[in-house]
Amino acid sequence: MPDTAGPDQKPVRAIRSQDLVWLALFSALALVSPRGNAAEVEMLTALAVLQVVEPRIPWFKTRPGNIVSIGLKLVAGYLLIGVTEGVNSTYYVILLLPVVSAATTMGALGTLVVTLLACAGYISFLAFWQPMEISELREIALRVFFLPVVGFLTRQMAEANRVEARRHRAVADQLAKANEDLRAAEDAVRRADRLAALGQLTAGLAHELRNPLGTIKGSSEMLTRSLPAENALALELAGFIASEVDRTNSLITRFLDFARPASLRLVPSDLAATLDLAVTRIERHNPPFPVSIYRNYSPDIPLVEMDAELIERVFYNLLLNACQASPPDAAITVKTKLVDGVAEIAFIDRGSGIDAKHRESIFNPFFTTKAEGVGLGLPIVAKIVDEHGGVIAVESEVGRGSIFRVHLPLTHASPSPPVLA
Repeated sequence: MPDTAGPDQKPVRAIRSQDLVWLALFSALALVSPRGNAAEVEMLTALAVLQVVEPRIPWFKTRPGNIVSIGLKLVAGYLLIGVTEGVNSTYYVILLLPVVSAATTMGALGTLVVTLLACAGYISFLAFWQPMEISELREIALRVFFLPVVGFLTRQMAEANRVEARRHRAVADQLAKANEDLRAAEDAVRRADRLAALGQLTAGLAHELRNPLGTIKGSSEMLTRSLPAENALALELAGFIASEVDRTNSLITRFLDFARPASLRLVPSDLAATLDLAVTRIERHNPPFPVSIYRNYSPDIPLVEMDAELIERVFYNLLLNACQASPPDAAITVKTKLVDGVAEIAFIDRGSGIDAKHRESIFNPFFTTKAEGVGLGLPIVAKIVDEHGGVIAVESEVGRGSIFRVHLPLTHASPSPPVLA
């Protein structure tokens, strides 16, 4: 018979080894019974069916289902003892089924209640029995005492197994987290190596390009002065040369900003004032359409040891990106708070968002999704934050906006690799 299971489920076997054991046990009890009592066979059959069917019905794994299952075993065991000589029945051990089930699935109180019910049920048969000898009463007392001892020991072993299972799960979770942290650290090291090599190449290339660009611009200016005014086409072309040289020089400056190590001028600075400078620059000059910038600053943040000029550049770039990603008349929120002794600055927009496949690349140099972008804005931002010993991260959903979070330590420490998400 083929197994049937969903993609994330273990296949359910038609016959399990424990099913065969239960069926063999109850069949043997029915066959060797000298009484041949029909009621006895019915009770044994009921218990066998319950033991086989219970693990296959999910409801029995719930708390109400477990209580019902244990109750049915108590009733079936009580009736089996009742139809087979009562207090002298050899089936008194059947009462271990509900006791063991309670000990392995319930707490201490549930186990105690079920054990007391099993003992009381067995003792109740004394009311239907004739006076006994002392030896018989001792035997009955031993049987009654046997039930709580087994229940207690079973619960102790079950609890030890549960503790051990929890410990193994905790170790597995710690190993999974350690592996995840290790992969993140390896990615950060690889990225840092790539950026270091790229920075060296960029710095050398930029310096080599600046000299010929200066010559080209000087030549274009001389050409412009020497051309007659009526030669409009030549003057326009010379102007194109000068403007393109200026644009290329600006690009080289950005390359050098990214490549050269920053010389930080660290002083205790007001984070809110630095943010206000960036917000004011954005509001006055840059957005292609009106935006509303809401400031939600925490009063609990003390002065932060930082290079205010560089950090203001970080804030300005993140605000500019938020404006460019937002629709007209959108709202952008700048929020600060203190988190575990670290200043968190969040830039929240309701714009187009970032595709998940691009999220890991936006801090890489020269990666951009903008038609006229160079792909150095966010890498420079990440570099400045990293040099301050901080971290920058992003949360984004396409069509719903993005949240860039900058975490800055209150006092400067050795920079750690940025966590980019």
